Amino acid sequence: MNKSELVAAVADYAQITQSQAAAAVNAVIESVTTELKNGGEVTLVGFGTFNVKERAARTGRNPQTGKSIEIAAAKIPSFRPGKSLKDAVN
Repeated sequence: MNKSELVAAVADYAQITQSQAAAAVNAVIESVTTELKNGGEVTLVGFGTFNVKERAARTGRNPQTGKSIEIAAAKIPSFRPGKSLKDAVN
């Protein structure tokens, strides 16, 4: 499912127009992104938790040349599914 299919599904489920559904989906995505940028986390009970994890700097290897390269530390967005979502999938 891509974003346009998600918007169509939200519009159908909530019985609203496609433009209203698109605005709602965009608002959710922007809200989650903003909170993660600010170092917070977003918990949707029953669905899961979005948070940011720190990845330490490390040494990698260039596969073409075999030379060692330094990979910088980074912040990585993460999602941990909730129990209800796990149960629904299984």
